Parts: sequence; structure tokens; C-alpha cells
Amino acid sequence: MPTHALTAKGPASGPGMAGKPLEAAFWMLGAALFIAIGNAMIRHVSGELHPFEIVFFRNLFSLMFMLPWIAAVGLGRLRTGRAGLYASRSATSLVAMLCWFYSVTHMPLPDATALSFTIPLFVTTGAALFLHETVRARRWAAVLVGLAGVMIVIRPDDATLDPTILVMLLHCVAAAVTTLQVRALATSDGVMVVVAYMGLFLTPMALLPALFVWEWPSWTALGWLVLLGGVLTLGQLAMTRAFKLAPASAMMPYDYARLPFTALLAWPLFGEAMDLWGWVGAGVIAASALYTAHRDAAQSRAERTASAKA
Repeated sequence: MPTHALTAKGPASGPGMAGKPLEAAFWMLGAALFIAIGNAMIRHVSGELHPFEIVFFRNLFSLMFMLPWIAAVGLGRLRTGRAGLYASRSATSLVAMLCWFYSVTHMPLPDATALSFTIPLFVTTGAALFLHETVRARRWAAVLVGLAGVMIVIRPDDATLDPTILVMLLHCVAAAVTTLQVRALATSDGVMVVVAYMGLFLTPMALLPALFVWEWPSWTALGWLVLLGGVLTLGQLAMTRAFKLAPASAMMPYDYARLPFTALLAWPLFGEAMDLWGWVGAGVIAASALYTAHRDAAQSRAERTASAKA
């Protein structure tokens, strides 16, 4: 993918991007909760359907939830000069989805979630290199501290390298590239437009791999798939809104909230409990996110004060 395709046409850095850090954090935490709920639904439905087929129905029903809005505003609102970036974003998003849905059906949900937290390292590096965002030392520190918390959770010395972990790593790379592209798109197009194009591009793209493993779902499974599409659409809207309000590198530490959310769901639903060290790691992760929130809020207040005095 050409690096210039990731360059945002909008205020990718500077004081204007730090204007609403608390609101952006709220949306990112909401996205983390919706995604954790969606992952539990994926695990549940995977007892009947192949993960690739779940990916297709997830995108199909997400698109159906967006169709009333598309009909109300008209196709004119969807005009964009960045169709190529939308197509590229959809391709990397599909790879990330296929790998993620496969992984969460073949390993414990908390472990899969913990491994996914290598994504911020790729996002922060990419945001600095391709989106020209200013990544200050405290954000690098928050990401590294959060990663240390992830290492406490998964304790790699106790893990064996298996194909599922390799699939997870591919997911992380593809998800990081997708995140950067969403950030670039959100600075120029509206949140609803970005999410609508995701459904329009991804649904036909996701059908192809699904056809190789196709089984008609039962009515019960179909109901869960409808709920899955709705929940993950809400998560996508919340995440895109967060990226529109603040730089991607500033928002990724809040994504760590998916771990405690997932752990709280996995224990009663699937009997997958985190041990003491897992919760210690989750505490380290949460502390890194809270520290970033405090520092971003302080910077925002300082910038508003300086602007008022100018």
C-alpha cells in the first residue's frame, strides 16, 4: 500500500486535534465495551457456524442497520474523492476480521484480547510516520506500560507458539493499518459516511471466503447474528467518532479497556477466568490509560487558556 494513501486530508496534528480528549476517551471506552460484547457473541455463534461465515453476516447486518440512514440522507451524502482509500481500508479490515474471528473461536477470549494489544505499538509508529501526528513521550510511555501489562497477563514464557498465535499476529498488523486508514478518513468525511462505506465495500468482499465454508444458519443463530451486526456497528461508530475527535495514537491506550470488559464476560459465559497475575496486568493497563487521560485533559486546558489569552 502506498504510504501517501494514509496521509490525512485534515488537521492531523496540532492544537486543534487535542480539543476534546475526554469526549474522545468516552467514545473509545464505549467502543471497547461494544466490541467485548460482540466478541462474546462471536464465540457463542461459532458453535454452529464457521468464523468466515460469521464475518459475512456481521457485515451484512451492519450494512442493513446503515441502510435507513443512507436512504434518508441520499447517495449524494456519500460522495467522496477517496474511494481508493475506502477500498484499501476495507481489504485490510477484512483480513483483520477473518483472522480475529478465527482466533476468538480457537483460544480463550481474555488471551486473544491480550494478544491484540500489540496493535497500539504498530498504530503509534504508523501515526507518527504516515499521519504526521505528534506522538509525545507520555503517549509512547503509556503504550509501553500498557504492553508491559499485557505481558504480565499472557506471560509468554508459559505460552507455546501455535498457528492461532500466528493468525493473531497477522490480525494485529492488519488492524493497525486499518486503524490508521480510519483515522485518515475520519478527518475528512463524517463518521456515518466512514461506517456506511465499510458495509458497502466489506459485505461483498466477505461473501467470497464465506462461500467456501457455507452452511445455512438456524433461526436462533440468525437472531444472534443480527444482534452481532448491531452491537459491532455501534462499536464502529463510537470508535470512528473517537478518532475524529483525537489522534489515533492518543486513543489507542483506551482500547486496553477491552481486556477487563472481556474478562468480566468470559468468566460467567464460558468459564474462562483470569488469574491474579491477569488482574495485576489489567490494573497496569488501566493505569496507563488513566494517566494518558489525565495528561491529555491537562494539555487541553492549557491550550484553551493560552488561546484565550492570545
